[in-house]
Amino acid sequence: MDPMSPPPSFPEFEAAERARGCSEVIARSWEPNQVVGEHTHPFHARALIVEGEMWLTRASGTEHLRVGDRFDLAPGTPHSERYGPQGATYWVARTNPS
Repeated sequence: MDPMSPPPSFPEFEAAERARGCSEVIARSWEPNQVVGEHTHPFHARALIVEGEMWLTRASGTEHLRVGDRFDLAPGTPHSERYGPQGATYWVARTNPS
């Protein structure tokens, strides 16, 4: 996404991700200062932060993600999450391995 362009709407995000072959697109919201310990997912996740901020930690380090930022997690990637003082919402496209 061009940093100067407006973010997509949820229907635009969903359409683009479904065109890439994802099997589920949802909005996830997290409480202020919520911490989610290390875990993995059986699916590939591609997400767009639309409200608040979060810190995503994986083996390569910690990323501070804000509105407009994206992250991508392969299935089975160990990671933890921490959400900011306003919490956070992101849209996530999940694709289950074949």
